[in-house]
Amino acid sequence: MLFLLFISAFIVGLSGAMMPGSLLTYTIRKSLSAGPRAGFIIVLGHALLEFALVVVIFLGFDVVLKAEPIQIGIGIIGGILLAWMGTDMIINAAKKKISVQVNPDETRPGSMVLSGVIISAANPYFLLWWAIIGLGFIMQSYETFGLAGVIVYYLGHITADVGWYGLISIIVGKTRKFIKEKPYRIIVAILGVLLIFFGGKFVFDAIKALTTYA
Repeated sequence: MLFLLFISAFIVGLSGAMMPGSLLTYTIRKSLSAGPRAGFIIVLGHALLEFALVVVIFLGFDVVLKAEPIQIGIGIIGGILLAWMGTDMIINAAKKKISVQVNPDETRPGSMVLSGVIISAANPYFLLWWAIIGLGFIMQSYETFGLAGVIVYYLGHITADVGWYGLISIIVGKTRKFIKEKPYRIIVAILGVLLIFFGGKFVFDAIKALTTYA
């Protein structure tokens, strides 16, 4: 069902968006100076880069999308990585290692849209995520729903980014404060549990396909 695909893409996308990093830090900093609109402008650059990656993955990995042995391998690797990311989120939340540091003197060249592209592209974790986990989700979406599944997956994923960075931009831009750390850590931990679930499903589906293929 496309709606469930959208929801799963949204949840996984939200788990990545909420983790502290350079893009979140930049969004908070620019929201302090440019106001509530900053997050929406910045995430536009992020969304354009992700759209380009989805197109490249979909067109460039057409053979991969149709090769069952490769699908199984990506499913297992992607599932393990998702479970590891979820576990790491839970551990860091429990140990109170999750926080957001804002450097008011940090500068980025160009417009906020361009900065959204540059900051995202400069993050090796971001590229690795799309090369393995993103490919796995696109692969499953295409296999189940065809091109419509890929489109819905992208929309669900980017809705999470727009929703989170937009919300942060509004909160910070209007109140000049960020969300308190305790509820933030709780949300991150919950999302970590959901990532473990999706990772387990990835591995389970891959093993099931492996037994059928063998």
